Amino acid sequence: MPEPNQRPTWFLISQHWLSVTGVVLVLTAVLSWIFVLPMQLRGHVDNPYEGLVAFVLLPVVFFGGLVLTPLGLFLAKRKIRHGWSAEGVDRKNALRRIAIVVGVTTIANLLIGTQITYRAVSHMETPQFCGATCHVMAPEYAAYQNSPHSKVECVGCHVAPGASGWISSKAAGMRQLFEVILKSSPKPIPSAIETNRLVPARETCENCHWPEKFGGVFLRVKSKYAPDETNTRTQTVLLMMVGGNKYKGIHGAHIGPGIHIRFAAADPKRQTIPWVQYENATAGIKEEFIASDANKAATNSMPKIEMQCVDCHNRPTHAFELPEPAMDKALALGEIAVTLPYVKKEGVQLLESKYGSQSEAAEKIPSQLSAYYQQNYPAVSGQRSSEIDRAGQAVLAIYKRNVFPDLAVTWGTYPNNLGHTESVGCFRCHDGSHNSSSGKTITQDCNTCHEPLAMDEASPEILQKLGIAGRTDEIQRR
Repeated sequence: MPEPNQRPTWFLISQHWLSVTGVVLVLTAVLSWIFVLPMQLRGHVDNPYEGLVAFVLLPVVFFGGLVLTPLGLFLAKRKIRHGWSAEGVDRKNALRRIAIVVGVTTIANLLIGTQITYRAVSHMETPQFCGATCHVMAPEYAAYQNSPHSKVECVGCHVAPGASGWISSKAAGMRQLFEVILKSSPKPIPSAIETNRLVPARETCENCHWPEKFGGVFLRVKSKYAPDETNTRTQTVLLMMVGGNKYKGIHGAHIGPGIHIRFAAADPKRQTIPWVQYENATAGIKEEFIASDANKAATNSMPKIEMQCVDCHNRPTHAFELPEPAMDKALALGEIAVTLPYVKKEGVQLLESKYGSQSEAAEKIPSQLSAYYQQNYPAVSGQRSSEIDRAGQAVLAIYKRNVFPDLAVTWGTYPNNLGHTESVGCFRCHDGSHNSSSGKTITQDCNTCHEPLAMDEASPEILQKLGIAGRTDEIQRR
């Protein structure tokens, strides 16, 4: 007969398969946690699936084991009592020893559990998890990596500060997780503006961007390449009247002191705006402007929206390109050799072609560009094959960060409202047809926002005068 109190702890655990399973799961998770400790110390992982295992799967296994162990003890309580009596175990001493073991293991479990939980929550807020782990967010992740905000965490813009913002984001994350599992996610993924889940700009954007700060006047040089044999370059030079604070300009006119603009949108993407209200509390002005083709009764029933930064800067991070501007950018940056005959024209045609998947595009775009030069410019093909291959990969890269056939994302799916050359943008309101009862019209005068110094000129004189001719190939920030 065993000595009293000799094996009460293992005796308790072994009386039910659930408690044994729980202990095995906890030990497995702990050993795995120790194994991936170097990864945890880095705080993030480059491979999203490694992060999914380390920061999501392991916590599930660990806490699952902690739940199963006491559940097995509870279900086996009668068997435990009978065993104690049959083996002559001193119940009081056994309970004391068990309490010591439970206390020590609880402290250890709390230490490990809090670390695992913290790392899991931290990992689920990283761009790697939000964009790369979740397949349906691949377009947004690709655009994010190609943006000025590529070093900003997703939560910096998509989660409101405070506990309520955190809870709201996690609730939305759970909903999105079930949509992914059930394959019911909408295609394409709607923007936060469309789904009314937009975090106010004053709680996100304005943490870094001070709206009252004077922005001044910016010089912008845009290079454009013609679809001809020499890919002829022309340049447009603009003075952008950004303004800000008490200065007029673009920002001053929309978010200056005392200025409040409200509008009604006829569609979720806010691309059709039939009603605008302008208020300048400082000047004592308040007027309503209605589009000439608007249905006034329908307009009155539309919800009124307070204008904020993202109504113009609606794609500050997840900006998608169109074929021609994207090719112009690649040519200006030197990613594609400008001296390759008709490369602008052929590149745009390849981008606008229909492909069933990105893998099909990867197979056809470089090979078809190479075949074009083999057929039409055999000498160029033979002497400059490396440049042609590089151009093919650059064109493919443009396609792969903008078009996702399996997710219904193609050219123009997500319009950019900043400007008016690639989408309706500014002309949603500044179209010359929004009139007030007093006879005023929301202006469409070009010089209100920018002063054109050169328009599509081969060699703008203004750049010569400024001493920067030949130094403007770098793309101005969009």
